[in-house]
Amino acid sequence: MLRPLGRQGDLLTAPWKARGPRLVRLAGPDGRVRVGGLASGEPTAVVDLGDDDVVGLLRAGDLAGRIAAAPALCEAADPETLALPGPWRLLRPIVPAESWASGVTYERSRDARISESVAQDVYALVYEADRPELFMKDAAGRRTVGPGAAVGVRSDSVWTVPEPELALVVGQDGALLGATVANDVTARDVEGANPLYLPQAKLFGAALSLGPAILVPDDWDEPFAIELHLYGPDGALVHADETSTARMVRTYDHLVGYLLRDNPVPDGTVLLTGAGVVPPDDVALAAGQRVEVRIPGIGVLANPVISAADAGAVTDG
Repeated sequence: MLRPLGRQGDLLTAPWKARGPRLVRLAGPDGRVRVGGLASGEPTAVVDLGDDDVVGLLRAGDLAGRIAAAPALCEAADPETLALPGPWRLLRPIVPAESWASGVTYERSRDARISESVAQDVYALVYEADRPELFMKDAAGRRTVGPGAAVGVRSDSVWTVPEPELALVVGQDGALLGATVANDVTARDVEGANPLYLPQAKLFGAALSLGPAILVPDDWDEPFAIELHLYGPDGALVHADETSTARMVRTYDHLVGYLLRDNPVPDGTVLLTGAGVVPPDDVALAAGQRVEVRIPGIGVLANPVISAADAGAVTDG
């Protein structure tokens, strides 16, 4: 189970609560990739949905009914991390053709980016504007890892940080198909030097993590709690913080609407909704650390940290 995590003496203990059925991708003893399902209740049996098309299953509807009728594959050890018994391996829940991200959707993010940037007015203007900041984070999943795989740190950055976010799985028609946990790893000092360096601050080896599951929420209007926990190589807690999507200044539909404006996206595109938690300038990712992002109702996304130079292109192998 999860370890108790503290921040200034307080526990980050948003309770686990079933929010709907979940999908996972996993590899079995034969190495074949399967799509599994988990019911919204406490039991953590992963069932075989008999299909490897994640987006097709999300679009088909009645996911809860399909899960209830499917045969069991294996049992997850924990309802949040979804750690699987060997030789089963938990993979990225989706390999999106495109991953996009939103910026300055929380007041905390606006304040942090103003503080770190030489072009401070840029972020204040975006926060107040109707048009959101949107940028591509990855294509074809080449820089996107899943649960347990390592995220990367830029070699030319001294302040690369995790950014815990809710990510939406979006249809090419703008439909909200599901939600997952994201870690938008960012070289904040690179972006802070000049906003035009944003692509370099955001795109590098293993700079995005998704998982452990895709949730189909019973209620999209209920906010999601988001927690960040960073551990050192010795397992000691380095930093912890939390926020909620209730603090977003933009709605999911608003972000998706702008993403699709004159911009055809593939079915199953992933859209990150922005970071409401920003580590202070004395906290930076380094090889040997471990990052955990927890969104109750979806799960815990845990990743060790390595140099981005060692990450290479990502596969499910």
